[in-house]
Amino acid sequence: MRLSRRTTVAAALALALGAGGPLAAAPALAAPGVTAPAHGKAPDAAALSAALAGLPGEHATAALVRVGGTDGVWRGSAGVRDLVSGRAADPDARFRAGSTTKVVTAAVVLDLAADGQIDLNRPVQHYLPGLLGPRFRPVSVRQLLNHTSGIQPGDGLGDTVEEAYAHRFDALPPERVVASAVAKGPEFPPGKRQHYLNVNYTILGLLIEKVTGRPYAAEATRRVLRPAGMRDTYFPGTDPRILGPHNRGYQTMTGPHGTARLVDVTEWNQADRWAAGDMISTTADLERLVTALFRGRVVPKPQLREMFRVPEHIEGATHSAGLQRYESGGRVYWFKSGARYGYSTAVAATRDLSRTVVYSVNDTDAKDESGNPVVQGIVGAALK
Repeated sequence: MRLSRRTTVAAALALALGAGGPLAAAPALAAPGVTAPAHGKAPDAAALSAALAGLPGEHATAALVRVGGTDGVWRGSAGVRDLVSGRAADPDARFRAGSTTKVVTAAVVLDLAADGQIDLNRPVQHYLPGLLGPRFRPVSVRQLLNHTSGIQPGDGLGDTVEEAYAHRFDALPPERVVASAVAKGPEFPPGKRQHYLNVNYTILGLLIEKVTGRPYAAEATRRVLRPAGMRDTYFPGTDPRILGPHNRGYQTMTGPHGTARLVDVTEWNQADRWAAGDMISTTADLERLVTALFRGRVVPKPQLREMFRVPEHIEGATHSAGLQRYESGGRVYWFKSGARYGYSTAVAATRDLSRTVVYSVNDTDAKDESGNPVVQGIVGAALK
C-alpha cells in the first residue's frame, strides 16, 4: 500500500503542536570520541547525520542508528518518542525487531545441530511427523533455513493493514499458521527455488520445541540471547505491549472517503510471527548479536558456515541460514531486515566485522515494499 502521507503527518504534527508546544526534530548525534579506523574507511558522519535530518516527517517519526566495527563507530538518533508529547526519541529504546528474529532462530537450530540434536540434512517430517502431509516431498531442515522448502505462505489475520489492525489483539497460534500453509500444498519441489517466507521459520520454531522439550523463547534465550549479552531483548508471546522504554510506532491507514490518517500501532499481538518475527530488541543488543555470532561465541564455527552459505545451484538465490548476502562498495555484507507495523529494522555486517550496521526506523508504512526514503538514506550512508 502506498498512500500520500504528507498531509496525514502534517495533521498529526499540528495536533502535537496544539497539545504540547513546538515540536522540533531531535538532532542526529555522533557518539563522543568516534574511533579511528583500523583499516578501510571510517563511517561517513556527515552523510549519516544528513540521513536522519528532518525527523519526524512524512515517512518516519524516529530513527536510531548504530554503525560499528573495526573501521570506526558512529551512533545517532532523531525524531520523537511520540507525536503527542514531542519528546526527543530515546536512543536506547526497545522496538519490534521483526524478521531479524530469524537470525536468532537460525542460530538456535545451528547450535542444536552442533550438539547433535538436529541433522540439517534430515527431513523435518522425521522430527515432526504428520506436520506436512502426503502431498509434500521430504523437506530438509537446511531447506527451511535457506527458504528452499517449497512450502507456501501461511494465512494471517487480514489482507490489508486496516483488516489486520482490527484483529491486532487476537492471537493466531503458530500451529494454525502452518496448517493454513500446508493446506495449500507445495509451491515447488524442495530445493528447486528460493522463496523467502515466514512459514519456514515458524516450522523451525516448532522443531526447536519438539527436539528440546522447552518453549522456543526459553531455548532462544538460553542458547543465543544470554551468550550474546542481549540484556534488553525478549519475546513477548501474546502480550501486545512493548515493555520498557520505547518510541511509539505509527502506520498510515485509509480513513473516511479514502483519506490517509496516521494511527498509533505500538500495541499489537505478534504471536502469529513467533519464531519468524516477534522479537523485541534494541540497536545495542542487535549489534551485540551480530558481533558475538560472527566471532563464533554463539554458534560453533563449523555450523556457523551455514549462515554464509547461499545455495549455489539456485539462480538468484541470496538467502542463507538466517541472513542474506548483499554487496556494496566492494564489500560483502550479511544482513537481515525486519518490518512490523510502525517499525523497520535491520542488522548487517561484513564477515570480518570491519563494519556493522543496525538501525530501527519508526516507519509510517513499514510493509510498503517500494522502500522508505529514510531507510534508504541510512543504508546508503552507512555502507559508504
